[in-house]
Amino acid sequence: MKLILKHISRISGIFVLSFGVLVVSVGLWLWFSLPPISTLKAEYPHLVVVENDGFPRVIFKKLKPLTWVHVFEVSKPAIGAIMVSEDWAFYQHPGYDLNQIQDALEESLKRRHLVRGASTITQQVIKNVFLGPEKTLLRKFKELVAAVALERTLSKRKILEIYLNIAEWGDGIYGISNASLKYFMKHPGELTAKEGAFLAMLLPNPKKYSLSFYRGELSPYAKDTIESILLKMKQAHFLGDEEYQQATKSLLAFEIK
Repeated sequence: MKLILKHISRISGIFVLSFGVLVVSVGLWLWFSLPPISTLKAEYPHLVVVENDGFPRVIFKKLKPLTWVHVFEVSKPAIGAIMVSEDWAFYQHPGYDLNQIQDALEESLKRRHLVRGASTITQQVIKNVFLGPEKTLLRKFKELVAAVALERTLSKRKILEIYLNIAEWGDGIYGISNASLKYFMKHPGELTAKEGAFLAMLLPNPKKYSLSFYRGELSPYAKDTIESILLKMKQAHFLGDEEYQQATKSLLAFEIK
């Protein structure tokens, strides 16, 4: 019996060691196959939409795009809305959020399918600029490793700035400057808390959720989500009590008939 247990223990040890070597090898391969992240230190990503498939392609140029805005040019309420909606712990995590990953895994196992990706803002920058929309486990691992590298290369402010300028906010609408102009006819620096919450609501599925704008009224989902974002903004101290009450009672420009 002792001989059998010793044999099993040896096999288990070999398996653990082999698995560890495999994980390290994959990690090293992913690290050394990283996209050219350092390009973002000196150049700007330009989005070029290809007509035949509608997906944007990214090219790098030293010249800043005409619609590019710095973080300080976007209103604080709009920044707050996007952060509490997309990545509450942005300024605390190293590029990935273990709590969000755990919650996403638990929810996916419960529903028996992948319900959400738990991507941080940093990971979304990597996906949008370098990797594309492909959904595979390998791409997800590469995104995570690259996100850690990006955090070591650029400041949080710069990462957030890139995200705001390349995110999709509707069909063919890229960058918060274009989104602000399209939906509210104003500069991002003039966005109110509720307008910022509307833009944040769009991000998970901008083509679908922007239908509220074209219909001239918020769908039940859009209304509930915006209210939830405003409450989170209050909890995160992006809004005071009076500002929160005012935001919840206000109407968006396209809702006024």
